[in-house]
Amino acid sequence: MSIALLTVAGVALDALLGEPRRAHPLVAFGNLANRLERRFNSGGRGWRSHGVTAWVLAVVPITLIASWLASLPWIGEGVAVLALYCALGLRSLGEHVAPVAQALRSDDLPEARRRVGYLVSRQTDELDASAVARAATESVLENGSDAVFAAIFWFVVAGVPGVVLYRLSNTLDAMWGYRNERFERFGWAAARIDDVLNYIPARLVALTYTLLGKSRLAWRCWRSQAPHWDSPNAGPVMAAGAGALGVELGGPAIYHGELHERAILGAGPAADAGSIDRGWALVQRGVWLWLLLLCVGDYVHA
Repeated sequence: MSIALLTVAGVALDALLGEPRRAHPLVAFGNLANRLERRFNSGGRGWRSHGVTAWVLAVVPITLIASWLASLPWIGEGVAVLALYCALGLRSLGEHVAPVAQALRSDDLPEARRRVGYLVSRQTDELDASAVARAATESVLENGSDAVFAAIFWFVVAGVPGVVLYRLSNTLDAMWGYRNERFERFGWAAARIDDVLNYIPARLVALTYTLLGKSRLAWRCWRSQAPHWDSPNAGPVMAAGAGALGVELGGPAIYHGELHERAILGAGPAADAGSIDRGWALVQRGVWLWLLLLCVGDYVHA
C-alpha cells in the first residue's frame, strides 16, 4: 500500500474512532517520561546533559521497536496505520473546541471558561467571552499544526519511525519544555528538538492556512507579525491563521500567575464563537487539501 493510502487510512481511522478512551499509548509514555524526569531531574537539579539522556531513553527505544514492527511482513502496513492514528488528534481537537463555542453561543461563560481550560495553559477563570474565544481559536490553529499536520508530514517523509519519533518528542516538549526553574536546563533538549522537528511542518501549515483563507491578509500577517511571537514555529502558524480568518488574536495573557505581554496577531474584529468554528473548519479543509495532494502525487507517480 502506498504512503498516500496509508495516510488516508490513518486519518480515516482517527475520524471514525477518535482518541482511544482506554490505554492510550501516549498515557503510558507520559508515565514513563514522569519516571525518567524524577530520576534525572530530581528537585529540578538536572542539567542539559541529563535532559538529553532522558530524552534518548524515552524516545529512541520505542521508535526502534515501532520501526521493527512496521518492517514485518503481513502486519507492517497495519502497524503503520495504527502509528499514524495514535499520533493524530484531529477528531479530538474538534471534540474539545466545539463545547467552548457552544457554551459561548449559549452565553454560559463559566462553562466556556471551564472547557477552554482543557485546551490552554493560561489562567481562564477571569477571561471574558472574547478572551475565551481568542484562547480557543489560538488553540485550534496551533494544535492543528502540532497534533495533525506535523504528524502527517513526518509520516509521509519518514514513515513509522518519523511519526513515532515526532509524536514522542512533541509530548516531551509539552511535559518538559517549560521555561521555569524546574525545567529551564533539563527540558532544554526536548524543547529544541521539538522546534527542529516542527520547523518545516509549521511553515507548510502557515502556507496552507494562507491558501485556504483570506490569503493576502494572512500573508501580510505572517511576514510582519510572526517574528514578534516568542515561538519560532507557533508564530507563523498563528499569525497566518489569524489573518486567514480575519480575526485579531494574541495580546496579553496570564500564565501561572504571571502576565505575559504577547504580540497581536491577525487583524479584524475580536474573536467570538464563530471564530472557533471557522478555525476548526480551516484545519479540516487543510487536511483535505493535504490528502488530495498526496493522492494526486501518488497517482502521477504510479
